[in-house]
Amino acid sequence: MSPTGWLVTGAVVVLVAGLPYWLPRIVVALRVRIFAWVGGEEGVRAPGREVPAEEFKKVYGHPAANGRSRGAALSDLFWYWLSPGPEVHQEHLEPGPRYDDVARTTRQILAGLSREQWTELVGRCTRRVLDELDGHARVHRVRLRDLMMPVWAEVYYEVVFREPCPRHVRDLITGNADDVVSALKCTRLRHMDRRARLTDYLRTRLAHDPPPVPLPSSLTASEQAYYLQGTFFNTAVVQMSEAMAHLLLALATHRPVQERLLAGEEDPDFLDRVINETLQHFPLFGVAHRITSGEISRDGRDPIPTGSVLLFNYPEYQGSGGDRFDPDRWLEPDTRPSAFIPFGVTANRPCPARGFAVLTMRVAAEEVLRRFRLDSSVEHTRSLPSRGPCLLIPRAGAAVRRRSRLVVMRLADRWAAVPRSVTQLVLGSYMVWDARRQGLCRNYFATPAGGATAASATVGR
Repeated sequence: MSPTGWLVTGAVVVLVAGLPYWLPRIVVALRVRIFAWVGGEEGVRAPGREVPAEEFKKVYGHPAANGRSRGAALSDLFWYWLSPGPEVHQEHLEPGPRYDDVARTTRQILAGLSREQWTELVGRCTRRVLDELDGHARVHRVRLRDLMMPVWAEVYYEVVFREPCPRHVRDLITGNADDVVSALKCTRLRHMDRRARLTDYLRTRLAHDPPPVPLPSSLTASEQAYYLQGTFFNTAVVQMSEAMAHLLLALATHRPVQERLLAGEEDPDFLDRVINETLQHFPLFGVAHRITSGEISRDGRDPIPTGSVLLFNYPEYQGSGGDRFDPDRWLEPDTRPSAFIPFGVTANRPCPARGFAVLTMRVAAEEVLRRFRLDSSVEHTRSLPSRGPCLLIPRAGAAVRRRSRLVVMRLADRWAAVPRSVTQLVLGSYMVWDARRQGLCRNYFATPAGGATAASATVGR
């Protein structure tokens, strides 16, 4: 072979060998450009040139930053991903009597359990799911999000209906939640039949055996089913599963932190600090958009006009991923991050679970750590499209050789990112286009029913 041939061959080998390191980043950047092109340029970024970081919370909590769906092209995309029932999803309802009715019901359902009951429920459901792992004495290779999703399916079914979750219903809930989050991450197209099966079950259940807490009277029978499906068996299950996947993967990839917990850390608040540090580095929310219902005036700056789409970027505001993982930073006010809003801001649709999310995450993590050591060598990103590959090593078992397994896991994770990123590019681009084509939100507000709902919401402000 000529020198030129050897040079070309060497360049091709280097290019292919480095594929996992450069292609996914290029594809992600291309996805962002395509999304902007298909979805259209809109929105005031926060933090950004118009809304700097120091004004983030003030603008986010302003009374006029209260619109959610009507008037934003982004809403078509989120309604598409959250179908069926985004028009009654608590996070996507416009402010007004209808939103107030739904939000009040959600609070009543969640407040039905004391802290002791939450602790018992989450512990029991976590133990039951962990018991289902085959061969308790061997090492398990799991996807943490998949491991945790059945736990929260059981938890929130019992929170709503006040009785244990049957296995076939758990499968319906996890199938629905997995389909929603996979579509959101663009790793799969939507499979509406998986979601419809849960909707049909809920309709039948509500017709014959409704939950103890009365559902919003402003909703039709079908909308009540959509409300439960969207709020509890979609968002609650997905968000808590994602939160636990991030927490357990953080422990798996930061062994000194895990060892402090396994050794019986004297400070009972240490695990809570680990949870806060995890939510600081890997916030559950990406960008929350709000539509201004009035002008937002600001000192020394131009006002934000009525009808503006505000894009609140949680990871950028929190500076996520920029520092080392250090739970002890939460010990002192001087070192504790000030830009930290894991559950939103109180003045603008805060997460309903903010009062007990850390408690329940702590309970579930403790149950896992009683049985297993966690080990992983995969890349830990906020979006976590890999679903969190991890080794569960029984604490009571014999010592295992982890090094070779972790090397293989790292290589497999790197190479899996190549086809996955291309898949996300193709499927994500299609779904953005299809969402704009269907215009679920836009068409809803263009109909008499949607217009009437929006009008009543305006009156109720």
